[in-house]
Amino acid sequence: MKTSSRSSANGGGEENPAAQLSAPPEKSPHGMSTRTRLLFYFAAWLIVLLPFLFWWNTWFGRRLSDQQITQYLADDKRPRHIQHALVQIGERIGRHDAAAARWYPQLVRLASHPVEEVRNTDAWLMGQDTGGAGFHEALLRMLQDPSPMVQGNAALSLVRFGDGSGREQIVALLHPAHIFAPNAGRVLDTARVGTAIRQGGIVAKLQLAGAAWANSPNDESTAEIRSPIGGRVHSISAPTGASVPAGAEIATVDPGDEQVWEALRALYLIGRAEDLPAIRPYERESRDLPDRVRQQALLADQAIRSRASAPE
Repeated sequence: MKTSSRSSANGGGEENPAAQLSAPPEKSPHGMSTRTRLLFYFAAWLIVLLPFLFWWNTWFGRRLSDQQITQYLADDKRPRHIQHALVQIGERIGRHDAAAARWYPQLVRLASHPVEEVRNTDAWLMGQDTGGAGFHEALLRMLQDPSPMVQGNAALSLVRFGDGSGREQIVALLHPAHIFAPNAGRVLDTARVGTAIRQGGIVAKLQLAGAAWANSPNDESTAEIRSPIGGRVHSISAPTGASVPAGAEIATVDPGDEQVWEALRALYLIGRAEDLPAIRPYERESRDLPDRVRQQALLADQAIRSRASAPE
């Protein structure tokens, strides 16, 4: 009776365990299994999330707490953390927040940081408060920095202190950057003339002399030649395929509009008659030159001539 009852029950519609194991996965109305659909959604979520996390961790506008600023300033292994903290301090100085002074000793220390981008940001920041203890002296030392951009930013900041010691470095900001090959080799690739380029952007790639030629040279056999300034490629002196000796000019890069404008503003205050040849090319009308830059060049020219003609 029990056997017939079990048999009757099974025949009456109970699910067969063997049939459950062999049954295909549940599918969505569109023919995609639930597991596949979940994996697809998870992958799409990661595609959106990862760029956001990267942006969130590198965006200097993200607000930091006082504790985070202190920690970031000491994070020598992550220069972008230091830059983030510096930008946040600059915003506080701009709001006349007296509490920002607690980090001023760190700003003086960072004037000799090994990473150029940190020193560059630091030089700009110390010009935001002319009352900062040690700022003036640190900026004067930075006029001898190995980086022309750090020198220029230090010189511009010194003008806020009423100090024209960096006038020559400011005039240099108006001139194109001449870029030379660090080693002998063969030019593999170059940027195009007229291309906008950021500071540190690649202008050319060089296969080093003595390295075996290959269609895809490895990293050890090539050198990336980078621009020391942001701006626009003015000319290429060594085309792709050319062999060049060490020290040969590869390209020239015109300075960016913002750099030129800041330099002209400073020269309006401290420029001399001998600086006029560097200023006057920016007085001409050009479709590539913003009108505000041209107007600032005219104002700087006028101010310099006025000072030169004034009785002593």
